[in-house]
Amino acid sequence: MAPTPDWVKQLQPSGPQGHELLAAERACSQIPVEKLSELIHTKEVLDRKQRVLNILKSEKVFDKSQNYFAGRIDRFEAALARAKKLTNLRIKHGWTLDEYRTANELISEPGPYGLHDSMFLVTIDGQGTEEQKEKFLTKAEKYEIIGCYAQTELGHGSNVRGLETTATWDSASKSFIMHSPHLTASKWWIGSLGKTANFAAVMAQLIIDGKSYGPHPFIVQIRDLKTHEALEGVHVGDIGPKFGYNTMDNGFLLFNKVKIPHHSMLARFSRVDPQTNKYIRQGSPSLVYGTLTWVRSTIVMQAGSVLARGVTIATRYAAIRRQFQDRDAPEWEKGENAVLNYTMVQIRLLPLLAATFALHFTGKAMMNLYQENQKKMNAANANTESKRGPGPEELGAGSDSLADLHATSCGLKALSSTIAAEGLEVCRRACGGHGYSSFSGIGSWYADYLPTTTWEGDNYMLTQQVARYLLKSARTVISNPSAAATNDTTAILSNYLKRSEIGCAFDVLSNDTDIVQAFAWRTAFLTFEASKHRDEQKKPWNDLLVDFYRLSRAHSQYMVVKNFHEALESREVSSQIDTPTLGILRKLYRLFALHTLEQEGSEFYASGAVTVKQISLARTNAVMKLLKEIRPHAVRLVDSWAFDDWVLDSSLGREDGKVYEDMFYRASELNPLNRITVDPYPTSSVLFKKVEGEVGRSKL
Repeated sequence: MAPTPDWVKQLQPSGPQGHELLAAERACSQIPVEKLSELIHTKEVLDRKQRVLNILKSEKVFDKSQNYFAGRIDRFEAALARAKKLTNLRIKHGWTLDEYRTANELISEPGPYGLHDSMFLVTIDGQGTEEQKEKFLTKAEKYEIIGCYAQTELGHGSNVRGLETTATWDSASKSFIMHSPHLTASKWWIGSLGKTANFAAVMAQLIIDGKSYGPHPFIVQIRDLKTHEALEGVHVGDIGPKFGYNTMDNGFLLFNKVKIPHHSMLARFSRVDPQTNKYIRQGSPSLVYGTLTWVRSTIVMQAGSVLARGVTIATRYAAIRRQFQDRDAPEWEKGENAVLNYTMVQIRLLPLLAATFALHFTGKAMMNLYQENQKKMNAANANTESKRGPGPEELGAGSDSLADLHATSCGLKALSSTIAAEGLEVCRRACGGHGYSSFSGIGSWYADYLPTTTWEGDNYMLTQQVARYLLKSARTVISNPSAAATNDTTAILSNYLKRSEIGCAFDVLSNDTDIVQAFAWRTAFLTFEASKHRDEQKKPWNDLLVDFYRLSRAHSQYMVVKNFHEALESREVSSQIDTPTLGILRKLYRLFALHTLEQEGSEFYASGAVTVKQISLARTNAVMKLLKEIRPHAVRLVDSWAFDDWVLDSSLGREDGKVYEDMFYRASELNPLNRITVDPYPTSSVLFKKVEGEVGRSKL
């Protein structure tokens, strides 16, 4: 194909230009974008992002122009080059851990060092002895060894107790025999394992004298440190292309009776005495769940920002895109209408815009809760044994605060990541046909984020953990109704019991605090209903799983609404933004809460928290009125998330509104397929008649 001619380059989109349209949108609102950005991120974080971003933009290896055109191998090659460069930049510029994490966040793609930097280092640090940290962690932090976290198997994911890989203690050689007895024992989906890692933190069933002691972590070398070839008895490789996440080398791993030394078993909480061959527990095993809780809390913290990328792109494009005419517009306003003016677009995008703030403030509250509970978690009883049956990621009995934190992190991780993932797809579809193009910047982001709904606890399985905790709390309240509440959960349950005979009268349409109380009432109602089914009617656990899912969802929605409301009432927020902007945030709060209430209307009605008339009015009056009031501020609200165009990598979401110019430029001038001339005739064996330049490879 010939280069794009000058006459094409001189063409402009018809009608008002994108930059003019976005300027007009921004002129409709007085929201101080910079101040709101500082409230969301803090000035320190914004400055750090800009400082790191300037460095990344100056390095050729981080050029994104071919990202959407590259194949799987090319994308992995580019990601590996970027990961190496990023590690070297960290040393060159003396980046802190926060600056390094910021750089990874700005690059916005999974990298081959991802599991090394996170789970491998965290596992050794959290579960290794001081001697093991010296042996493994010191080298890993210097990238002298590259690791991964090998837990999930071909046949088992959520059910960690069911893992098939074995580590059998050999008393004669004082070592462990790592073995994969079945094909389904193959480690699978393990990030950084496919091609990059030479060590793995392997979760395997510890077996001593024929007795299994459950899954334990082992640090195992899998590749030669010089040749990088697999060691004898180890079969390892990449699992192939995925729906997304294709810059990461997710891998498989099998062992054939591989002997590993005694020090390979991470021994902070349990070990095998090489002299007596006995299994010994030590320390506080509940600290293991501190790591799981931290990871889930981080997911909650990130969910708002993840969704905000899609909402930013879709909102800006919806403000520029013109389709059809408003049939009821006055004569002087005739012409194609901005799609953001259509209520069917607003009802899809603006509640998601509200959700970005709801999730953000909930994430901050979740991290605060985690930090407040750290000392209590460290003091957990080391000798407590779990009496629960097998289940996904069971939490051993511990302090009430630890159980509350665990349940909260499970429920909010499930809800927040579901809202973010499903919301991104809604944003993509709201962009119309162009949303299907990679150039939208939403599709690839959605595909890469989607695994979050499964890892660190499958979102459906995690709801059982929340329900288990709520049932336990209900039993506590029922057995001693007059006892003082020990936390927010027992408080709302006790309040429900005291008022259940007289009912409630929540003014959800005009009182923000009553909205929170209505969500709390619904949660308490569903909790006691589940308790009645389980404890009085003795229904099997499996028969109640759908009820437990609804209960967990209700409790988590209550937490999000409560945290959003408390944030807006706090001095921290009100002191940083002006009164009109705070008023708009309160409208976003009501939109999120009432839209959620309307969608879950049957449960609110069944619980007695609201009337049918209130649900109807929430839908027909309150929500529709809020959409109209928030609409003029939509573009400035997404601007406050402060996404740089380089980060978004989106034609549709450009800050300057040059949507169609950018789409055409990418298609016409950056597209390597346009440098190929094909032979189209089936009678010819020639496929490509001419190939201009090096096609299909990133220039690194």
